[in-house]
Amino acid sequence: MKRRTKRARRWAVAALWAAVILGICLVWLWWALAVPVGNGPAQRIEITRGISARFVGRRMAERGLVRSGAAFALAAVCRGKWTGVREGVYDINPAMNAIQILKRLERGLTATEKVTIPEGFAAWQIAGILEEKGLAGAEEFMQLAQNGDMFKTAFPKPAKLEGYLFPDTYLVPMRPGAASTLISMMLARFQNVVWEGLLRRQPPAGLSLHQLVTLASLVEGEAKVDEERPIIAGVLLNRLRLGKELECDASIQYILGPQRKSRLLWSDTRLDSPYNTYLHAGLPPGPIDNPGRASIEASLHPANTPYLYYVASDNGRHIFSRTLEEHQRAVRQVRSK
Repeated sequence: MKRRTKRARRWAVAALWAAVILGICLVWLWWALAVPVGNGPAQRIEITRGISARFVGRRMAERGLVRSGAAFALAAVCRGKWTGVREGVYDINPAMNAIQILKRLERGLTATEKVTIPEGFAAWQIAGILEEKGLAGAEEFMQLAQNGDMFKTAFPKPAKLEGYLFPDTYLVPMRPGAASTLISMMLARFQNVVWEGLLRRQPPAGLSLHQLVTLASLVEGEAKVDEERPIIAGVLLNRLRLGKELECDASIQYILGPQRKSRLLWSDTRLDSPYNTYLHAGLPPGPIDNPGRASIEASLHPANTPYLYYVASDNGRHIFSRTLEEHQRAVRQVRSK
């Protein structure tokens, strides 16, 4: 009886100690996972393909974002979702506890980068913005922008997406595929603002959607003052009706691309390109930039004007003329200043 009693006591003591240790472990685990580290600025953590929860947990512990890297890794394994965590850059706030951080990673809630695309930027300039912000390579963006069949839209579009990448400010997720994501967002914005908004899913009379966007891109490239956009659109349409070359400097700048100039030379207007509106009558094969709403509206509702010519003055405005003689006088006037 005494032996049994002693054995029972030993088991009881052992069980008590086990319960105490287990309790301490559970309290520690709760503290490590459920209690945030504290306040402070958010920090960015990059998740790459194949990275382990243990490595990420240790890195966050070193940076004061979680209380225990081991506890974070244990929770990640127990939840069984770590292998599905999306690559990308994540904003982690120390006011979040470890479980909240883990859920953010599992849901793929990556950080976003604000990207502003100005009106009149060409695709190569947009590509430069993305590369500068570290979201995607310029070459990757350009390849996608010339392969429009990859993107589904409700409006008809060419393979080359120049003109349809609607300028605006976008919040782009910081993860692989950012270039494709931005293009999808820009096309969706074009669909919302232009196709469904301004056009109500119907091209204007006398112009196809592609012709309208091409005309608007010329207006965008030529105009510097909003109130002149409808007048410039009217001038270009007048010249189109008469079969005259449009002679838009903006089309020459498009041909030059990154080598564009502050002042064009006569020799530049002789460049051999279907986009050269000094050599070829009619609209160029496609848009020369990505026009904003104002230029598209001006092309939809051009001014009823008698003008056939214009020349830019040094203040950004234009002098409009009815005849070639008037235009030549205006050119001499501008050059004399």
